[in-house]
Amino acid sequence: MAFEVRLMRPTALAAMLTTAVILVSALPARADHCEDIANQLKNQIDGLKIQFPAANVIYLSHPAAKELSLGCPNRKYANEFYAKGDRKPKPEFYQLVGTAAAIVFTLPKDDVMTGTSRCLNRMGILRGDRVNMRFKRLDLECTRTKTEASIAIQRGRDQ
Repeated sequence: MAFEVRLMRPTALAAMLTTAVILVSALPARADHCEDIANQLKNQIDGLKIQFPAANVIYLSHPAAKELSLGCPNRKYANEFYAKGDRKPKPEFYQLVGTAAAIVFTLPKDDVMTGTSRCLNRMGILRGDRVNMRFKRLDLECTRTKTEASIAIQRGRDQ
């Protein structure tokens, strides 16, 4: 018994390939939502640079902060913004964190500035070096060491 291989006719093959190319090109190109937010931050904040993305985190840099990162959505939270600066943050640091968090979480800048300054200013002798608080449906966690202070702002998945 002979094994017979049937090949498609060249016109049928060309028609199939043309249809596949048309269907694939008709799909809209979607960029990652987290990358869109990082680009908005870069465009709206002077001096902010996107360093590199790595495993659901986009690392950023700015002269007013030692460390900046934007956490992309995962199972626990919708978005996260993390910033680290000097132990006694300067007004430029507050301004950077407030502006960036307002863009990331789409809240008014004044509200975010109030929440971040409250969190960073509460650290001290009475409340310790780690403060957790909730403000405008955001979870803020401020920590400090002997040389630096940091703030992590998150919004949970269910909010």
